Amino acid sequence: MPNCENCGSHVTEQYARVFAGNDGTLHACPNCRSQTDIFEGAGADLAQ
Repeated sequence: MPNCENCGSHVTEQYARVFAGNDGTLHACPNCRSQTDIFEGAGADLAQ
């Protein structure tokens, strides 16, 4: 089961597939960043 690397929260596999980086690492989730930040690439560590 995937987890957020920033806060350790569990996310669904579908969420990680969409918002994680190409290496599969999820750097942010709705528990630690706003959904707007994640849409702008925070989950893939593109924007911090």
